[in-house]
Amino acid sequence: MRTPYRFSLEQYKGLSTRYICPSCRNRGKTFSRYVDIETNDHVHPTVGRCNRESNCGYHYTPKQYFQDNSIFIEKTLNESLKPPMLKVESKTTSTISTEVFKSSLIGYESNHFVTYLLNLFGSEITCGLISRYYIGSSNHWNGSTVFWQIDIAGKVRAGKVMLYAPNTGKRVKSPFNHITWIHKVCKMSQFELKQCLFGEHLLSDKSKAVAIVESEKTAVVASVYFPQFIWLAAGSLNNLSEERCNVLRGRRVLLYPDINGFEKWRIKAKELSHMATFQVFDLLEQKATAVERECGFDLADYLIKFKIKEFIPEEQEAPSLLPIDQTECDIRPIEQPKQIVFLSKSVRQEPENWDEEISELENYFNQMELPELPVKLNGYTTIENCAELIENHLIALKANNGNRTYKIYLERLHALENVLK
Repeated sequence: MRTPYRFSLEQYKGLSTRYICPSCRNRGKTFSRYVDIETNDHVHPTVGRCNRESNCGYHYTPKQYFQDNSIFIEKTLNESLKPPMLKVESKTTSTISTEVFKSSLIGYESNHFVTYLLNLFGSEITCGLISRYYIGSSNHWNGSTVFWQIDIAGKVRAGKVMLYAPNTGKRVKSPFNHITWIHKVCKMSQFELKQCLFGEHLLSDKSKAVAIVESEKTAVVASVYFPQFIWLAAGSLNNLSEERCNVLRGRRVLLYPDINGFEKWRIKAKELSHMATFQVFDLLEQKATAVERECGFDLADYLIKFKIKEFIPEEQEAPSLLPIDQTECDIRPIEQPKQIVFLSKSVRQEPENWDEEISELENYFNQMELPELPVKLNGYTTIENCAELIENHLIALKANNGNRTYKIYLERLHALENVLK
């Protein structure tokens, strides 16, 4: 006799047993949820199947849900003829404390990766990148960078510490590969690492397609050249897993693997096609030379060949970022902007003078009564002591007036000014 399944799609008993599909969000109730047949409870609001098979095709099973959320099922024997009882045990995911996270958001004057970005893009764009991706600094190695993995719920899952050469932006791999994790640096015992996509917190923006590359550096650089996409990083070739991509359900996702990872991600895209529309790009396969192939050419290596203001000259088409086979794609090619205009490098390198801004900020803060309670600057930054921060920032700015590395201090004071107003 065949043993019944523990979970099954809810039987139709009127519109009260049908729901709005979490993927297509069709106005009609087209979604059937899975229920636990012993308790008659729904597994989760997202676990079920849409009956719009041709137009949507969403089907998220209990097994996939348990795998994606690290819920382990233990079968136990039951002497009766009832379905086997299942013991559900959830594995806790560790997170990084707010204090550790916030302590890294300083020291950019000695951060080698930030120096590389400044040389490449100038202070205005670099400050925006630091703020958008919450790029941090670490003293584990002199000049090292922290790439924080912040999930869509705002929890800091992990911090990857890496060291780059400030002039070339290449990772330092000699005499050893300079890469580690914050929980190891801080000796956090019993830390359960559960990674998410780098930049996942940006997915709150539903208006843009998502682009994924392998490395954090490439995601940061590519976001400047093509801001119409949300740029994320898997962290490595093998990190594009179903568990990490679960947050992409229903999205349009563009994949840009490094030069030697194209075939692997092409296969992975087919495996993940049930959750999102994936496209794999062969730009690097077409453009890379034999030497570049040997060096592991990636998208950032290709893009930085172009100056930002000349990236898409009026008389020239943009570098092709279209999929290798449009016949396999469900969506139209993403239109590239006709022109991207930024300040030229020569203009950005001219000395700046912040005397007027510093004076105006100092007068503003001196004339108001500062709050004694913590002030939330944005979704991930809270100022515990406004008076102390203002004093320290003003001292640093006066001592380093015009130094692009310290412009982030100026931007932070302006942000605080706007919040207090």
